[in-house]
Amino acid sequence: MSAKTIAIAADHGGIDLKALIVKQLSDQGYNVLDLGTDGASSVDYPDFAYAVCKTIIDGKAESGILVCGSGIGMSIAANRYPEIRAALVHDRLSTQLCRQHNNANVLCLGARLLGVATAQDCVDAFVSTDFEGGRHQGRIDKLSAPQ
Repeated sequence: MSAKTIAIAADHGGIDLKALIVKQLSDQGYNVLDLGTDGASSVDYPDFAYAVCKTIIDGKAESGILVCGSGIGMSIAANRYPEIRAALVHDRLSTQLCRQHNNANVLCLGARLLGVATAQDCVDAFVSTDFEGGRHQGRIDKLSAPQ
């Protein structure tokens, strides 16, 4: 069985946290596609959100993680794609619920709002929590086909 592939990207506000998450996931045996950025120079967060989303849509990764200062911009950008369900989370419970009820395939984190331990706990919850399906599936189907 091959390891799950997770795409990750950050803007300049999230590079330090992204580096920690890349190590965390790699240490757990995941294939991590690091799509940047890698420096402190100001960049446009939508470019990095779109890169992760396209990687998922193209089937090169099963899920993604996006990090910026607040997580808000990344989540807005990622949710432009009907195939993407990006969730901005703030703790383990919100992360578990985004997987269980919303089948989120992109985790968005705010590096300036979360401590490292909380962010890493969110990552653990994201990769270890399954979608419950059932009553939630019809709602998920509607997200990809707005009327």
